[in-house]
Amino acid sequence: MAGNGVFAEILDGEQVFKYYADGEWKKSSSGKSVSIINPTTRKTQYKVQACTQEEVNKVMEAAKTAQKSWAKTPLWKRAELLHKAAAILKEHKAPIAECLVKEIAKPAKDAVTEVVRSGDLVSYTAEEGVRILGEGKFLVSDSFPGNERTKYCLTSKIPLGVVLAIPPFNYPVNLAVSKIAPALIAGNSLVLKPPTQGAVAALHMMHCFHLAGFPKGLISVITGKGSEIGDFLTMHPAVNCISFTGGDTGISISKKAGMIPLQMELGGKDACIVLEDADLDLVAANIIKGGFSYSGQRCTAVKVVLVMESVADALVKKVKEKVAKLTVGPPENDCDITPVVSESSANYIEGLVMDAKQKNATFCQEYKREGNLIWPLLLDNVRPDMRIAWEEPFGPVLPVIRIGSVEEGIHHCNASNFGLQGCVFTKDINKAMLISDAMESGTVQINSAPARGPDHFPFQGFKDSGIGSQGVTNSINMMTKIKTTVINLPTPSYTMG
Repeated sequence: MAGNGVFAEILDGEQVFKYYADGEWKKSSSGKSVSIINPTTRKTQYKVQACTQEEVNKVMEAAKTAQKSWAKTPLWKRAELLHKAAAILKEHKAPIAECLVKEIAKPAKDAVTEVVRSGDLVSYTAEEGVRILGEGKFLVSDSFPGNERTKYCLTSKIPLGVVLAIPPFNYPVNLAVSKIAPALIAGNSLVLKPPTQGAVAALHMMHCFHLAGFPKGLISVITGKGSEIGDFLTMHPAVNCISFTGGDTGISISKKAGMIPLQMELGGKDACIVLEDADLDLVAANIIKGGFSYSGQRCTAVKVVLVMESVADALVKKVKEKVAKLTVGPPENDCDITPVVSESSANYIEGLVMDAKQKNATFCQEYKREGNLIWPLLLDNVRPDMRIAWEEPFGPVLPVIRIGSVEEGIHHCNASNFGLQGCVFTKDINKAMLISDAMESGTVQINSAPARGPDHFPFQGFKDSGIGSQGVTNSINMMTKIKTTVINLPTPSYTMG
């Protein structure tokens, strides 16, 4: 159980989870807490500390100090600690997964998978970091016109300093470690601001890093109200890099952050373009997986299906049959469709559905909602004047737009202000490549639903879907800067040999 055994020290006497600073679990001087609502029961499940700006200042000060000596720690030692943290994380997958089930209504088996995948990601990052950071570059001056060989140039990658990591509610462990591990292997210190829903899973995850024995002050977790500490954290002068995954908030962070590297992965309206020659059984299976797994609460979920009119009836029929088989209910029962994260999220999704109803979209199922639980819904004959054609529901509702030509599909995809991922289904690889080239999306999947992983693949969005690229290698490179040392050789007054 959360808070028992190895995790006992992260809870205080009032059953409020502590925050982590300077190698210790602490209570906030504010005396206040933030409640975390269980999406299934809609009752308070956990409470976390509401940290103050003063506590943020202390954490930043400690992070700056700890980073200086961490940067001097041998690479292999940094990697060793990350491998240790990964092993501890996997060992304690059950209590962490339990938090994910209760905080974000993630189906139990998916919750365990998230923790294991996170451990693998930490280990892989340690290995990759040793390889990337162990190599520098050597240049000679006479490769540029008009120069003699009088200068040698050595470049290496050095840490940025303090990295602020802000993961989203839907993968609060995996998308935290995808920021933490690259930051640490590269020699940075790290401050984690977890999402409110998902904060307790993130605190448990951080305890695994604590148990691995990282130096004091190097990693910290600050919990609290965004209104109190959000801007204060993202605009803090001690922060040298921000890695953020989430929604619109990222755009305002980008505008306020100042002159530091930003890694922003924001929303998506991932389009699925289906051509006439596509294998419709494959398409239907991928639409179900892509559109409805974790109730559609994924930035890489299929968010709009653009299908050629000639195969639309057949495809909709196949998808409809599969939707009927999805199980709906609590995450503890490993249901396919579980409650969405909050009441406000459910209300937003309902708003999109009602707009589509008013404008005569075809409902392939009747719309049904109980509390935060929304039954899966496929909307056919969606037109561009409906909100669901453009807005991201982040729920189990999927619009189908019938198209008369491939150009029409590409045009709809590119007219979106998002450009995270997309997918194309066709047996013609040449067509697939041409469509992929034409789609303004960070990643295009051919004959498969959009997905973030494997975690070492580059992952990036265009337009409002973000800036910077993720994936293990790209994150390590992004969290370092280039340092150059030039050796000037004396002009020879004689020739050797």
